[in-house]
Amino acid sequence: MKKQMITLALALGLIGFIVSAALAQEVVKVGNKICPISGEAIGEDGMTGQEVTVEYKGKVYNLCCEMCKKDFLKDPEAAIKKLEAADMAEPSEMEETEMK
Repeated sequence: MKKQMITLALALGLIGFIVSAALAQEVVKVGNKICPISGEAIGEDGMTGQEVTVEYKGKVYNLCCEMCKKDFLKDPEAAIKKLEAADMAEPSEMEETEMK
């Protein structure tokens, strides 16, 4: 009886661990160097001098200041689309190498 109880406890513990691991979402840093709200370069605002980030749907976005963070949170999808459009407009490293 004791062995069955121990086995049951271990099985329940293992199931709990598997479920919690499956529910845990790995956060991915986007690594954007341009603020999707203001268009300013990250870290060059001169006002705060501190890193401002926001997590949305498992991704961490860089912003230039706390005001932009508030604006990002008002409409995250629009800010992300703006950032993606800016990324598409920039030439890739491969294209830059081919131009030289």
